[in-house]
Amino acid sequence: MTVTVSAMFIPVHDPDAALVFYRDALGLEVRNDVASGGFRWVTVGAPGQDLDIVLSQPHGGRSQAEGDALLTLVTKGSLQAAIFRTDDLDSTFEKVRASGAEVLQEPTSQPWGARDCAFRDPSGNLVRIAQA
Repeated sequence: MTVTVSAMFIPVHDPDAALVFYRDALGLEVRNDVASGGFRWVTVGAPGQDLDIVLSQPHGGRSQAEGDALLTLVTKGSLQAAIFRTDDLDSTFEKVRASGAEVLQEPTSQPWGARDCAFRDPSGNLVRIAQA
């Protein structure tokens, strides 16, 4: 039996701003863009990788109280969105920084062996990028 990850969800308050970060700065491709009931879900993913990342608004498909609670966590930067890998951390860092994303950590060699950097996406989610 094999189990793999097929999708993950990242809450975002503004799908258009999220697209600028995930599509334009990180280079992910748009796989689906769905609007329903005043909310929008945009699915992105890395070319050649069979993993969908769904950028979803906190109130979409949730009660008002649940959406409010999630939105509070997102806007405080309390959630970690994802850890990405790249074969050229320095170039990727410069491209994402040039997009205007908030830099939390420049490329650094970590004590556990990884070399990575960190940003906040436009919704406040922590996004790390590691050297592959």
